[in-house]
Amino acid sequence: MDHVFALIDCENFYVSCERVFDPSLRGTPVAVLSNNDGCVIARSEEVKEAGVPMGAPLFKWREELDEIGTEILSSNYTLYGDMSRRVHSLIEEEALALERYSIDEAFAALPELSRENLSRVADRLRRRIRRHVGIPVRVGIGPTKTLAKVADENAKARKRAGWGQGTYVCPDEPKREKLLRRVPVGDIWGIGSAYEETLQQKGVASAAEFRALPDPWIRSEMTVVGLRTAWELWGRSCLDLELVRPDRKTLVRSRSFGERVESKKNLQEALAKHAQRAAEKLREEDLVAKGIKVFITTKRFGDPPHYSNGVAGSLPEHTARASAFVKASRWLLEPIYRNGYGYKKAGVCLYDIRPSRPHQESLFGQGREEDEDLMEAVDRINQEHGKGAIGLAAAGLPEGKGHLGREWTMKRQRRSPRYTTRWDELPVAKAG
Repeated sequence: MDHVFALIDCENFYVSCERVFDPSLRGTPVAVLSNNDGCVIARSEEVKEAGVPMGAPLFKWREELDEIGTEILSSNYTLYGDMSRRVHSLIEEEALALERYSIDEAFAALPELSRENLSRVADRLRRRIRRHVGIPVRVGIGPTKTLAKVADENAKARKRAGWGQGTYVCPDEPKREKLLRRVPVGDIWGIGSAYEETLQQKGVASAAEFRALPDPWIRSEMTVVGLRTAWELWGRSCLDLELVRPDRKTLVRSRSFGERVESKKNLQEALAKHAQRAAEKLREEDLVAKGIKVFITTKRFGDPPHYSNGVAGSLPEHTARASAFVKASRWLLEPIYRNGYGYKKAGVCLYDIRPSRPHQESLFGQGREEDEDLMEAVDRINQEHGKGAIGLAAAGLPEGKGHLGREWTMKRQRRSPRYTTRWDELPVAKAG
């Protein structure tokens, strides 16, 4: 192997994105909420230290959050996605290859250098991202992806203890053995709660003890996946970077409503919005789909009556045209809609997906060239002026043009501006 793995992990990513554009939030407890402002999904260090758990329902923890002066914000996924793209683009300039693991994490391949030189590379990357994007990151480096994860967690612990700036390079043996003795077995990447319980019953408490188990036992009790994890902890790379996105089987777009929805018209509009978004995602990934399923639900809690249903259908040909999926979502809603229910969520699922390529599927299929030009024009306008700047009438007015009060939209009463993707929400700098 002529490279090592680095895990670049954005710290408290959603909170950090908010602080980039609002300096008043720095040093202030900040909590970011989930869809419809329901639960805490991101916490600043101050909120974590106050004991507020991830996923805490706002209504249950509001008093504790107010006691420490927490600034509570709605999620701003448009901003977070764009900031993630900027971080990843900077990593690509430094790395041999990049795997976008999640919105706030990425694995990168780096040259196989000495530990001291790798530390310098990690520190340079950390400082560059902070300088150009404003996001604090940690960098953990190891000979395998699993050890890079271990290094990242050690970098986090060292930084909290005041021993470092957020970078750590996994050492060679025997120092690696000493490091892994401090890693609880349940914290190993890829060890789920069921396997953790099995290992603890066997008396295995640390990563060092886990990797020392006999290979036949690990494979028998934890399959080949567990065996690969043990090998990775020994420094034997079994998991390479995933440079190619796995084939997509389905594409789901759905949202819970801010208020209960009863009218068919509002459900049609919500489904049309989801179908339009799903078609946009298909075009982003150069895919087409033929199958579509719509579903509606009151959710199984709250005041009755409760009702959930879904129905699937197939289009005449594979396509990425928003109009085709919007039209299908309307006629699929008809057989499952029931009057008198307060619906809480609706969505669409596209399936039978394949790469987009010239292919005549039926003698009377619709002309593709005109439709593709139209979709390209719509995508270009939304890229230049922000998502939702233009869309189909069936999906309602573009965001920010009068539909925010509709009952089927999410509650996002505390959302910050989408500073980087909408002209009308650009940050304003005032000179003193």
